[in-house]
Amino acid sequence: MEKRNVQRYSGTTRRRRWWGLRRRWRMLGLFEINQEHEFYSFTCLMKEGLHAALQTSIDTPGPVSKTIDELSAEHYKSEQTQVHKDYEMQTFAGLVFSSLRYSLDINEEEYKRSLSSDSCYLQFMSNSKSKADFFLTNDKRFFLKTQNKQEVKFLLSNLMAYMDHLEKYPHSLLVRFLGLHSIQVPNETKKYFIVMQSVFYPDERIDTRYDIKGCEVGRWTDPASTGSPVKILKDNNFEGKHIILDQKSSWLVEQVEIDTAFLRSLNVLDYSILLAHQPLHKDELDGKHSFSNLIVRTEKSMAQDCPTEEDHPTSPLLGGDSFRLASDTIDSGPDHVQDTGEHSGHSIHCQEIKLPSVNSTDAELHEFHAHHRRLLPNFKNSVHVIDGPELRYFVGIVDIFTVYGLKKRLENLWKSVRFPGRAFSTVSPATYSQRFCRWVKDHTK
Repeated sequence: MEKRNVQRYSGTTRRRRWWGLRRRWRMLGLFEINQEHEFYSFTCLMKEGLHAALQTSIDTPGPVSKTIDELSAEHYKSEQTQVHKDYEMQTFAGLVFSSLRYSLDINEEEYKRSLSSDSCYLQFMSNSKSKADFFLTNDKRFFLKTQNKQEVKFLLSNLMAYMDHLEKYPHSLLVRFLGLHSIQVPNETKKYFIVMQSVFYPDERIDTRYDIKGCEVGRWTDPASTGSPVKILKDNNFEGKHIILDQKSSWLVEQVEIDTAFLRSLNVLDYSILLAHQPLHKDELDGKHSFSNLIVRTEKSMAQDCPTEEDHPTSPLLGGDSFRLASDTIDSGPDHVQDTGEHSGHSIHCQEIKLPSVNSTDAELHEFHAHHRRLLPNFKNSVHVIDGPELRYFVGIVDIFTVYGLKKRLENLWKSVRFPGRAFSTVSPATYSQRFCRWVKDHTK
């Protein structure tokens, strides 16, 4: 009897301690997953498995990367399984995601080092209704999210279309998916997870973040509801504010229209645009107009368009020597993230795209230049960073896995009765896309 009481007391104590930790962690919003945490074992398996999978990829003889034209249907269907002592790690479409990482100038060794670092992953306590778990690498550069089997099937079945879209629009605001994996522990349910770029990187000076869906029902977060320094505010919190981009405002609106048209073609809804900003330092305001910085940003933007030297020779001003000089001499502020030595002395690797032929019409040429005219900032995370006249914005479209099937159609009917005349999230993909674009247009100057 005494032994049972001790066990019961011990179990009660552990539960109280655990709930106390959960309350403390929720207050922090972002915290290290140490040995006391429920996900510590799982994240250790993730790190070990990712290290082995990426090391195998690095050690495998063959081309450094494949362009999208060289990827076959078999590459999109490929699955590699590695057996470890206590689990199996599966990697889906490995070469496809590797080519996308290459197009973003993400070095494989650097990627492996970030994902398999000895430092703990961070858990982000999201206010999302999703049952997914969210993790960040310790350097906050890469985001990991658990997915259900249906979402994984959806992504793999549309991965070729996703890659085609990014090839045609290399400055797309869609979040970049960098890897898809699963972990199978004996006698446990298989867990799937995806790796993606963190839209909010680097986040040192970001103090407010928004998750925008373009509707009103349930789209308010009380900023004082928790003591968390990592708050995700919503649509109604943004009312009265604007994204100030001046000349770049039309580009943002047009790119959102292009991206949402693609999502509409996939019959999805409920995606969000993540938005944050930070003030530019004076040296950043001065430096981004400097001649050397203009060379770097133009080279980076042109590299995203990837003309081949044989068919489209580059200007001597934007050749390798000029890029080295610009990389070495550009003056950045103390909080400005600039390219490290890995970028110096060579053009930025990127995914090749089909350029207009010499016989293209004026309309085709105009469309091409319109979609590729943006100057990218000198950032590792450049596709998600847009500099306005006073603020640096971090922007990305995420959560693209919700298909408008029977369940969502029934939810639409129920919400139509419950919220008559009000804008809620569960609507047809066409309506969702139109409303989403209207929100961006109305809130961008």
